[in-house]
Amino acid sequence: MSTAAAAKVRAALEPVLSAAGFVVEDVVVRQAGSRSLVQVLVDREQGISLDDVAEASRTASTVLDDVDPLTGAYVLEVSSPGVDRPLTLPRHWRRNLGRLVTVTPTEGREWTGRVHEVSELGAVLDVAGAPRTASYADVRRAVVQVEFHRAGRAPRDGEDGGDE
Repeated sequence: MSTAAAAKVRAALEPVLSAAGFVVEDVVVRQAGSRSLVQVLVDREQGISLDDVAEASRTASTVLDDVDPLTGAYVLEVSSPGVDRPLTLPRHWRRNLGRLVTVTPTEGREWTGRVHEVSELGAVLDVAGAPRTASYADVRRAVVQVEFHRAGRAPRDGEDGGDE
């Protein structure tokens, strides 16, 4: 389906979801059989929970029912971007302060470090105890690494806390 339909849906949703504290990361509208599939990715500056996604879904459904930017039937899917979403904007980096990130630069070898500082131009990561700057203009791709035992966090009951 056209990007025009996605733009209409985004224009209808963004002001209302933004007022509720959500950031609309992406809107995709495509044909799925006889219906349209409307996929909306939302996030919050402080991170997002399953309850937040449910709230955003109810809000989006109400807005789309009232505004009706699409012709015909549609299925609405609201979700969060997920942990594997690339870090492409300063707010994505800010949200991941303290997390382990793998950076693939436009030139040179991939490297991994923990996000220590974030600015509008780049981030400073701790790489094996030394600071290293990732200028956003020089980053081809950056993704958060899933850690089952994050540094500085005590193991919960049932976790051994070992380095196996």
